[in-house]
Amino acid sequence: MQGIERYMSICIHRGNADGIKAVAELLISGEVVALPTETVYGLAANALDEESVRRIFEIKMRPLIDPLIVHFYDLNQLEKIAFIPPEAITLAEHFWPGALTIVLNKRPIVPDLVTASRETVAVRMPAKPEMREVLNRCGLYLAAPSANPFGYVSPTSAQHVVDSLGDRLDAVLDGGPCEFGLESTIINLSHPESPSILRKGPIAAESLEEVLGREVAQESSVLDSEMRKSGLIAPGTLSKHYSPRTQIQLQPNGFNALRDKLDCEAIVLFQRPTEIPHQNKQFYWLSETGNLAEAGKNLFKLLRNLDKKGLQKVSIEMAPAGGLGDTINDRLIRAAAKS
Repeated sequence: MQGIERYMSICIHRGNADGIKAVAELLISGEVVALPTETVYGLAANALDEESVRRIFEIKMRPLIDPLIVHFYDLNQLEKIAFIPPEAITLAEHFWPGALTIVLNKRPIVPDLVTASRETVAVRMPAKPEMREVLNRCGLYLAAPSANPFGYVSPTSAQHVVDSLGDRLDAVLDGGPCEFGLESTIINLSHPESPSILRKGPIAAESLEEVLGREVAQESSVLDSEMRKSGLIAPGTLSKHYSPRTQIQLQPNGFNALRDKLDCEAIVLFQRPTEIPHQNKQFYWLSETGNLAEAGKNLFKLLRNLDKKGLQKVSIEMAPAGGLGDTINDRLIRAAAKS
């Protein structure tokens, strides 16, 4: 079939009708495949098939106490797997399909393996056209955490998936680079009268508050020690996550990187500088013009590229506070955490 490449044991299907048909058939047969979303690439399998879901955990080497997000095509499907409060419908009407995950009280049909044995399930209706076509064609609910080894930098291209999982995975659908390059915002509506943000993402708390007409609390990160006692309520809440092999030291936004003598081999600036003095350091930047969306899209790609260079220590300038800048900084803080 045209449009298929092979690397090691993995088939790379193009994001066309033939590729979508091929990966949909693999999913129906119980296989695990990597799929593009507008946030990051996901490692997908039938969420209601425990054997397939267990393979996700095995491929990622993911602890069972870290729950998965269930993706679906149409809002009408949601009632089968979760109890839906009016607040969820309100948010769905504004933000779905899109980069918002909602934690709801689950129905018994959802396996405990998907939810870390909690009575809640994280759900999302993604917007990426290729992902939506796969969901529509296979007719399944798909559990799909990021398609990378647990704790490592999330993949934002098919090549990233191949680089990380090329010897463990059968197939990936290449839908090009992800629009956001950052994981979805997660809001907890298991107690709809007191909504809270569990993970920052492309959709800011202010936007959610405006739609809901009430304050949305910000929940603190779950400590690793607490993680070992019981399952997490949502993914991406560990203090150390999205971590490259390269050691990261963070610098405040606006620091004078060109004069400071930093103990590192490379410096990543938030915005392209007007000039770079001749010195024994490599310089990179997240955005040409200081655009937050561009910086967010480039973040994980840059972290992976720095790893490929074999650098020992890198200084990274944080983003300006507020909105998407808070999400970028959240990922940087977790990536730089010691443990």
